[in-house]
Amino acid sequence: MATKRLARRLGLARSSGRARSGGRPAAGQRFGYLIVLDFEATCWRDGRRRGPEIVEFPAVLLNTSTGEIESEFHTYVQPQEHPILSEFCTELTGITQDQVDEGVPLNICLSQFMKWIQKMQKEKKIIFTTDVQSNATPEAKACTFVTWTDWDLGVCLQYECKRKQLRKPDILNSWIDLKATYRAFYNRKPKGLSGALQDLGIAFAGREHSGLDDSRNTARLAWRLICDGCVLKVTKSLDKVSNYFVSSLPLAL
Repeated sequence: MATKRLARRLGLARSSGRARSGGRPAAGQRFGYLIVLDFEATCWRDGRRRGPEIVEFPAVLLNTSTGEIESEFHTYVQPQEHPILSEFCTELTGITQDQVDEGVPLNICLSQFMKWIQKMQKEKKIIFTTDVQSNATPEAKACTFVTWTDWDLGVCLQYECKRKQLRKPDILNSWIDLKATYRAFYNRKPKGLSGALQDLGIAFAGREHSGLDDSRNTARLAWRLICDGCVLKVTKSLDKVSNYFVSSLPLAL
């Protein structure tokens, strides 16, 4: 039994293709809900240094007690600086020119996203707080964001908003980097999101580099970590203040 527990702790034990729906989440979770994000952005085969623009903005709401995805947000976004997608970008992401042409500019996307956030706050009694000092109660559930690496919120959205002089919602200044969390918990470096899932015996569901599919699979991985005993904590904060509480969010933008 000790060997089996050690193997599970190191992520070496194989499991079924789905995250363990019957597993018990680790006690002491700081967050009742997680919102998983995985943006897709403009890109080019030649790798030239151009500022990436978000072209797909997905989010999935994960209940950390049940492992269920209870709600999703998704929209395609019109790139303004380089409005024509490269052939490489379409091949990689599966996103077409028609889809982004029919999408919305980033400022409208963020406004729509915040409306969805407010709806979730009302329906699920969600609050946003760091894990330093949780303000959650039995009625109110603490929530934070999850990404695979710091790129989505720490680079892509951060610098696109700066370039376009857009107000970025303050709640997007703190998040959990699940790649760093995975590496620390299982004591090994994952080979991408798909590789991290595969190492745990979980098959990637859907299309890689589809933002929505990547978000759903990242949520599945987060649930597996929880079931394996990992207490998820905020790993990155752009805020100067160590913790914050949001009871109501402005639509702004």
